[in-house]
Amino acid sequence: MAKTPMTLRGAEKLRAELHRLKTVERPANSKAIAEARAHGDLSENAEYDAARNQQGFIEGRISEIEAKLGNANLIDPKLLDADGRCVFGATVDLEEKGVGAVTYQIVGEDEADIKAGRISISSPIARALIGKEAGDQVDVHTPGGVKQYEILDVRYE
Repeated sequence: MAKTPMTLRGAEKLRAELHRLKTVERPANSKAIAEARAHGDLSENAEYDAARNQQGFIEGRISEIEAKLGNANLIDPKLLDADGRCVFGATVDLEEKGVGAVTYQIVGEDEADIKAGRISISSPIARALIGKEAGDQVDVHTPGGVKQYEILDVRYE
């Protein structure tokens, strides 16, 4: 399986979620299952069914996070030296024609948060930016049509 790029911040966020799931959610769910079991007949016990379903979600998410962390290629943007080119982890200042300036950091799929200015490496904007440098014009084919950007600055922070 190919390594998946992930920033250090993204990996830390996943580790924190994994810790919470294992130390808070899992024990609370076990307690809920035990309480529901104490109510008697399990065949018609909605609380028991709900707790078991929640247990499945928790265990599935734990497995998913462990797999992602095990398969992660951690990248520290501060250590990048890409000669001013847009690469994974770079923070890019853009001027969208007719709209204004925006700033995005190119991150992994699990880290993407458009409100925080982090876009997924697989997004149309990020794919169009990869390999470009400050001063370049970029046409981005989005579901809403073609958008034109000028790259103002590329930073590695």
